[in-house]
Amino acid sequence: MSDKNQVVLRHVTKRFTTRTMGTVTAVDDFNLEIKEGECFSFLGPSGCGKTTTLRMIAGFEDLSEGEIELCGRPVSIKAKNLYVPPEERDLGMVFQAFAVWPHMNIFDNVAFPLKIRKTPKKEIESRVKEALRHCSLDGLEKLYPSELSGGQQQRIALARAIVTNPKVMLLDEPLSNLDPKLRETMRFEIKELQRQFGFTIIFVTHDQSEAMAISDRMMVCDMGKIMQIDTPENLYRKPNSRFVHNFLGESTFINVVLKDGKVFPKGDETQAIDLQIPENAESEMVIATRPNAIRLTKDSGFITHIEKRIFLTDKTEYLVSVGQQLVKIQTPHRVVFAPGEQCGIEIVSPGWYPPEDKEAEAERARRQRF
Repeated sequence: MSDKNQVVLRHVTKRFTTRTMGTVTAVDDFNLEIKEGECFSFLGPSGCGKTTTLRMIAGFEDLSEGEIELCGRPVSIKAKNLYVPPEERDLGMVFQAFAVWPHMNIFDNVAFPLKIRKTPKKEIESRVKEALRHCSLDGLEKLYPSELSGGQQQRIALARAIVTNPKVMLLDEPLSNLDPKLRETMRFEIKELQRQFGFTIIFVTHDQSEAMAISDRMMVCDMGKIMQIDTPENLYRKPNSRFVHNFLGESTFINVVLKDGKVFPKGDETQAIDLQIPENAESEMVIATRPNAIRLTKDSGFITHIEKRIFLTDKTEYLVSVGQQLVKIQTPHRVVFAPGEQCGIEIVSPGWYPPEDKEAEAERARRQRF
C-alpha cells in the first residue's frame, strides 16, 4: 500500500425522492481518501448509504453534490456537470448476485469485457487464461455456470473483474450468497488476488467479521453519515459512538445515573459502581463494554446475583441483575457460577455515551425500508 490516493470523495451527497418517504439524504457530505493498494471496507446496516456510495464511485448513480476522483482523474463533478460513464472508469466490479451469463461458457463469461473493448483475439486468450488460473478455474473454460458450484461461479465473477487489469476493484456484498466455510476461503483468495495484482479494493458489506478480516481500514456509516474511519482494531477497541460500539462485535450497555460524584445503575441507588466519571458527563449516561471484558468475581466489585447461566461451545454466558437491567457477561468455562448465586462484577475502562436516541432508532428503521 502506497501513500498515493487512488479514490477521493469530496463533499459527496446523494438525495432521493420517493412517494412514500419524501426526500431522503442517502449519502450526506462524504469526504474520503482511499490509498493505492488499500483494502477499504464500507460497513453499516441496510439504508446507511454504503451501496449508494459504491454505485456513485462506479458511475451507476450521479451525485446530487460533490465530486469523485479516481486514480488522479476527476470522474464526477456535479457543479461542472462532469460525468464519466462506468465503462470508462477502469474499474473491476463484483456484486452480490454473481451476474454470470448462463448461456455463455466460462471462457466467454470472463472474456466478455475484453471483447467489448475490441481487444485482439490472442491477447484475450492469454489474459483470460491467466485470470482463470489465478481464480483456480483453469481447465474449466468450456463448462457453463450451471455446471459449477456457487463458489466457482463467484470465481467466474472475480476472474471477469481482474481480466481487464483494473486499478480499483469494487466488491458489493460479494460473499453473502456463499456458505460460511466458503466465505472464509474466498476472503483469503480475494486478499491473495490483491497481493498479486496490486489493485485497490473497496469492499461493501454489513458483515462485521468479514470486513475486519479483509480490511486495512474501514468506514462505518449510519443513516447516510460517516460515523468513524479507522483500522479494524482501533474501531473495535476505540469506538467513538454507541452505534459503532454496538455494530462492531457484541456489546454490553448499562444505563447509569450520576449523583453526588458516584455512578449508580439506573433504578437502584443503593449501591454505586466503582468507576471514574469522565469530564462533561451528563446526569444520565450509558457505559459500554464487551461482554468478555467484564470480570465476574465472588465478592468484590458491584455485588449482585446470577439470573441465568448459558453454556456455549467456547464460553459460558451469564445474565446478572444490575439495577433495572440484565447485563450479559461472557467468561471462560473455568469460571463457574450457579443461577441465583451471589457474584460481583468489575468493569474496567468502559466507553461513556449519551442515552439512547429514540428518534435516531426510528429513523434508522425507516431507512431500512427504503
